[in-house]
Amino acid sequence: MGNSRVTVREIARLAGVSVATVSRVWNGTGQVSEEMRRRVLEAIEEHGYRPDHLGQALAARRHGALGLVFPGLSGPYFTELIQGFESEAVPARASVHILCTHMREDSDAQVLEMARRVDGIAVIGGTISEPVLLRLAEMVQVVVLAGRGTGTVPSVSVDNAPAMTRLTRHLLVDHGLRDLAFVGNPDGSPDISERWAGFLAAHRELALTPPAEPVRVAMQQPDGVLAAEQLLRGGAAPQAVVCANDEIALGVLVGALGRGLRVPEDLVITGFDDAPMAALVSPPLTTVRQPVRDLAAEAARLILNAVEAPGTAAPDSIVLPTELVVRHSCGCPTGAPLGGIGQ
Repeated sequence: MGNSRVTVREIARLAGVSVATVSRVWNGTGQVSEEMRRRVLEAIEEHGYRPDHLGQALAARRHGALGLVFPGLSGPYFTELIQGFESEAVPARASVHILCTHMREDSDAQVLEMARRVDGIAVIGGTISEPVLLRLAEMVQVVVLAGRGTGTVPSVSVDNAPAMTRLTRHLLVDHGLRDLAFVGNPDGSPDISERWAGFLAAHRELALTPPAEPVRVAMQQPDGVLAAEQLLRGGAAPQAVVCANDEIALGVLVGALGRGLRVPEDLVITGFDDAPMAALVSPPLTTVRQPVRDLAAEAARLILNAVEAPGTAAPDSIVLPTELVVRHSCGCPTGAPLGGIGQ
């Protein structure tokens, strides 16, 4: 006989998995490892859990919907984020609503209005002001995605600064380069601010003088082309261009090749993200691989867990690891073993 006191949250805790994973196992949807499936089924069997409890937990949601707040939707990065977020939301039977704030004069009002129609929201870091973020957190469960939380708002991000330090050290130590330019705008983007800080830290650790300022451009490929024109004007090109993301790096690559420069012989170019195109261009792009889908999936799990068990304490922050991927755009053979790179 089923135990009426057993809840989906308790089954998740006993099995050491998320509430969304229990939902996937029970409904036979989504991807779950055999080990997780076994633990969930054993907990269900041992404690007499029955599906009506899952239905009650799901019914407790006011809307059965989650929100994503982005600055915009251009580029592969946001596509990956959406897919990662949906990988947790869909099996938990939650729809996903997306709001882009770019060029909206009423973006604050729109975000607050969204909060009335969803049970939780993930917000890209730097997209809304701190006062609005805190007000939002009073209405629904909020998670800052790719940024830092504030107050009681948790966050999910990657190790941007250490990753950029490793990449920059690779250029300074393993390739002996000295004249490096950083392309990207740290203002308003926590990710880019941390990457700029990591770039500076690598120079500081080696007692080298970095450039005083980054080349401030937006995050899309045409902006990288504009940065290349600025950097290469007059023939005084740096030895390497360290870009804040892969889209900028691909634009810089187009601009450099258009001016007749050879990469990496005349100019080294690196990115950040490891977007699909990074491995397909010629030369393939040295970059930092970040787990974009996992980033968004983790944010969705935090929200879903909070929705299923109100009052449960969430971690202040979750920081996911990255991986340095060396390819030929920095002068390394593509697929070269990393060995002691960045140490």
